[in-house]
Amino acid sequence: MLSNRTILITGGTGSFGRAFVRIVLDRFPEVQRIVVYSRDELKQSEMQETFSDYSNKLRFFLGNVRDLSRLTRAMEGIDIVVHAAALKQIPATEYNPFEAVKTNVLGAQNVIDAAVQQSVSRVVALSTDKAAAPINLYGATKLCSDKLFVSANTFIGCRDLRFSVVRYGNVMGSRGSVIPFFLKRRSEKVLPITHPRMTRFNITLKAGVEMVLHALEKMWGGEIYVPRLPSYRVCDLAEAIGPHCEQRIVGLRPGEKIHEEMITASDSFYTIETEDAYVILPSMPVWDVERFISENTGKRCAEGFCYNSETNDEWLDVPMIRRLIREYVDPTFDLE
Repeated sequence: MLSNRTILITGGTGSFGRAFVRIVLDRFPEVQRIVVYSRDELKQSEMQETFSDYSNKLRFFLGNVRDLSRLTRAMEGIDIVVHAAALKQIPATEYNPFEAVKTNVLGAQNVIDAAVQQSVSRVVALSTDKAAAPINLYGATKLCSDKLFVSANTFIGCRDLRFSVVRYGNVMGSRGSVIPFFLKRRSEKVLPITHPRMTRFNITLKAGVEMVLHALEKMWGGEIYVPRLPSYRVCDLAEAIGPHCEQRIVGLRPGEKIHEEMITASDSFYTIETEDAYVILPSMPVWDVERFISENTGKRCAEGFCYNSETNDEWLDVPMIRRLIREYVDPTFDLE
């Protein structure tokens, strides 16, 4: 699928970008070139050292998705774009709203415009569960970004170009997420819990990369791919990491939900279930929906269906959370 192709990943020095590059290099040795596009020269230098054995395959391009001309230059000769750049820390985006708009919304449109101008063939943008029925600015900007990528398929003309989106929940162990935060704080014997009933979806970095590769292989253009994920209770996560710690209720942060959604009841009219994932189809289809359903062995979801971390039918218990932390976050993790 990626053999002899050139790939650009925005936000490529982040947790997802590093995992994506590692898996692609291992699985597709015939990939022609991967361009890591990001704005932090230190992280690029560190990543270049980490992947020094692949210096003939990797290129590092300093730039910001807010800069259309730089982004357009970076996409010269690129076949596939994975858009992972975003401002995503909820308190920071609530306090600096237009900065989030400039990166997450205007930056998304820049990715689209550059891809059209440079005749890229496939673009997959990363989204978040917070884009479904958003109550915070981060979620609202990502919903807007999703809409931009979906609608971009309607004005590509005769180009062999497709845009799709992958939406998933909290990435296990990613920078700034709750698991590294709890691991750091457990030595203080107190773990802050914003709400005792809070639940979250969970996905590993590897599973997130696999979903993007799945989308690149299957996409027709305009779909939002949603993987099936387990949920966990944040109090169970705290118990798994710090069983001897006090769980101190501190109240919801600005823009924070108690439970997360990835598919709302309003999305159910356009959502199908396949063997591998849920797929939210474009509300203004640009291809034969029934043929898409048939070729993907899918079925329509019932009216009113929603995919919510509270009502999910798959859950991680405390021992399972501990095993996943050891496997995917910190192999030295123990309860001492």
